[in-house]
Parts: sequence; C-alpha cells; structure tokens
Amino acid sequence: MERLTPRVRVVWLLLALVRAAIFGGVIVGAAFGLTRTAVWESAPAALVPAAVALAVALALLRILVAWRRYGVWRFELRDDDLYIERGVFTRVKTVVPYVRVQHVDSRRSPLERTTGLATVVVYTAGSRSSDVAIPGLTPTRAEDLQESLRQLAIETAGEDAV
Repeated sequence: MERLTPRVRVVWLLLALVRAAIFGGVIVGAAFGLTRTAVWESAPAALVPAAVALAVALALLRILVAWRRYGVWRFELRDDDLYIERGVFTRVKTVVPYVRVQHVDSRRSPLERTTGLATVVVYTAGSRSSDVAIPGLTPTRAEDLQESLRQLAIETAGEDAV
C-alpha cells in the first residue's frame, strides 16, 4: 500500500490551526460578548477563561487528529479497483472499481502549490458525492496516478471510457 508524501502533514496542520483559530475566536468572542453586555446579567466570571480553555483544547485535538491522519491514510491500485484506507476515529475503506470511473482530475490549491503537493480526484458513476480524492501527492506522482487510473478505466470499460 502506498502512503502519502509526509509534507501533507504541513497542509493538514495549517488547516487545523486556521480552523481552530476561527472556531476559538467565535467561542471566546461569544463568551466575551455575554460577559460585557446585558444579555446575560449574571454571567459567571470564569466564562471567558473557560471559553479560552475550551478553544485551546479543541485546537490541540484538531492538531492531534491532523497529525494522526497521515499515519492511517493509504491507497493502492489493485487489479480491478482503487483501494483507499483512511480515518482517525472511524476507519473508512473505499473500493472504487475501475469500471465505475468516469474521469480523473488533479488539482493544486494555493497551499498545496506552496508545499509542492497535489490531489487526484476520481469521479465515479453513481450518486451525488461519489468522488474520492487522494491528497498529499507530489505533482509528478499525481500526474502518473491520474494517467494510470485513466488507462485502467479504459482497459476495464473499453475505448469509449474516460
């Protein structure tokens, strides 16, 4: 099974920090607003420190999950399908038969470009949200994987596929 490039941890950690800062700002701002306005006249004095502690605890949890996420993310091109394992709390094992692949994209967000990474997105036949993404690849590996998946889909479904 193939693992992601370790640099993906940087992307996931940065995203976790940004999201934690936004969420923490909302929590602390709300607590501060409740103690400084007449909305809650008898607000406890420990409300703002408790909100800060909660925001810090949630930030640490997000960072831990982002770090651990790398250790469980794996994928493999098998004979008939693409196999993906991921998930920190809930382990998800996804099998994408090549015959279901409709098209394959690669994308690079600004943060991924900065860290030299890319993501391959595999769109499949089926219901809404039936696509899978493989993040944390080098651009070269992403292009190779995209071409491999395209070729495997064509071989499985015939020349009119993908």
